[in-house]
Amino acid sequence: MPRRRQRHMAGSGSDGTEDSDSSAEREQTNSSESDGNMSKRQRLTRASTRLSQSSQDTPDLKRAADHDESPPLTPTGNAPSSESELDISSPNASHDESQAKDQASRDSDKDLSHRPKRRRCHETYNFNMKCPTPGCNSLGHLTGKHERHFAVSGCPLYHNLSADECKVKAISREKQEEEMKVQEESNSRHATRHQTPTSKQSRYKEQVAEIRKGRNSGLQKEQKEKHMEHRQTHSNTREPLLENITSDYDLELFRKAQARASEDLEKLRIQGQITEGSNMIKTILFGRYELDTWYHSPYPEEYARLGRLYVCEFCLKYMKSQTILRRHMAKCVWKHPPGDEVYRKGAISVFEVDGKKNKIYCQNLCLLAKLFLDHKTLYYDVEPFLFYVMTEADNTGCHLVGYFSKEKNSFLNYNVSCILTMPQYMRQGFGKMLIDFSYLLSKVEEKVGSPERPLSDLGLISYRSYWKEVLLRYMCNFQGKEISIKEISQETAVNPVDIVSTLQSLQMLKYWKGKHLVLKRQDLIDEWKAKEIKRGNSNKTIDPSSLKWTPPKGT
Repeated sequence: MPRRRQRHMAGSGSDGTEDSDSSAEREQTNSSESDGNMSKRQRLTRASTRLSQSSQDTPDLKRAADHDESPPLTPTGNAPSSESELDISSPNASHDESQAKDQASRDSDKDLSHRPKRRRCHETYNFNMKCPTPGCNSLGHLTGKHERHFAVSGCPLYHNLSADECKVKAISREKQEEEMKVQEESNSRHATRHQTPTSKQSRYKEQVAEIRKGRNSGLQKEQKEKHMEHRQTHSNTREPLLENITSDYDLELFRKAQARASEDLEKLRIQGQITEGSNMIKTILFGRYELDTWYHSPYPEEYARLGRLYVCEFCLKYMKSQTILRRHMAKCVWKHPPGDEVYRKGAISVFEVDGKKNKIYCQNLCLLAKLFLDHKTLYYDVEPFLFYVMTEADNTGCHLVGYFSKEKNSFLNYNVSCILTMPQYMRQGFGKMLIDFSYLLSKVEEKVGSPERPLSDLGLISYRSYWKEVLLRYMCNFQGKEISIKEISQETAVNPVDIVSTLQSLQMLKYWKGKHLVLKRQDLIDEWKAKEIKRGNSNKTIDPSSLKWTPPKGT
């Protein structure tokens, strides 16, 4: 920079005119040098304006001037916001040069309006997150275009590759894509309808057919042993070895598809549509409803990271896309839950499903329920439980309304382990029907039941409402003078502890002269009667005569 400025000053006076003592040859040389310096200054000005909105790391004024590549930085570490912070023009520049500089700045501003801003590293990556693959340091990416990854889809180690191999493959793929684009453009210029394949395309087709001939030859004994050893060592934490299973051509196509899918997921993650590390399913498509989820459910990682899940409402199989769901529904033969139908009245049915006999269905049901329950911990160990699934039937099948599960042998006489009403059927009386059905089973078993703790917030509200209704109905029909909590428990199958807590919440239990007295509050009873009359003959009640069930004998 100082050298260029000195040479320019030697060739021009302070007013911008040539020196009269210089020769014609010197005049011509200095004139060309002046023109060259003017163009260089314009390039420097354009580079300064173009990079003024992006941040740099090394404030080096001399290097920017010598190489004509990037502007120097201000003491704050950012590129200068205006030309007043950095003067790169010559002190001897003329008025014409100033106009040219202003015009170049305006042109560069137009270019900048279409250029995306540079993202800092911390905006793209969260370094606190780690790849879930055991032994992976989160460095590299399957696409070869990113320095880090946080999911199995972008993990080179999971795909039995290294970060350097991924970068080499990415460069090779880019070259092939460029060649294909050039070839497509060339073919499009001369394309005609029903054009026959060219000789080059025919040769390529023959080569692919020749490559694919040996793909069905099968694995040799050593290769099988290698594959089995890899599976036993890494189990599901690594992708199975794919070499020698198919042709190299088909394997390379599969690798390209993997890299492209991983790149699409990375774009979604950067845009915020996929939350890093949380693997939270945000919505599910269930029948004719699209449901927003409330809590995390431990679906497999390749499904959980999608953000949206597609579930068959009859067999509860979960899928990745609408197309797969549509194809599945065309072949699915299920129209109701498996197991025995133990209750039916109108369109409402209840099926008893044994977790030991229908393990997959019950596991899928638990995974689905966890999306809407906070305290549920049972997902896969479903064999010791019975599931009672309530459905509503129409001409297309029996649609899932809700369910509750109970242990086959409960030492604490729990009649419910987990209970759920699907969100689309909430606030319609189905929750109380499920609770009432669970106590009906306890009455048939001649036991006193209670739900397993802890209850969810919505579950606690539903149970307290049910207990209140049962007690007020009992009080309304009671004609004696003395009442016993034990008698209430035996007739309603409600645990005495639950009865006492409900009486206390209703302020119907009082301690007087060393005894506990149950107060019959007529105002609450009259209020309950008014609600019953307003409700009328609702079909949201359980009819004991419609139950066709005998208690199971052992397990």
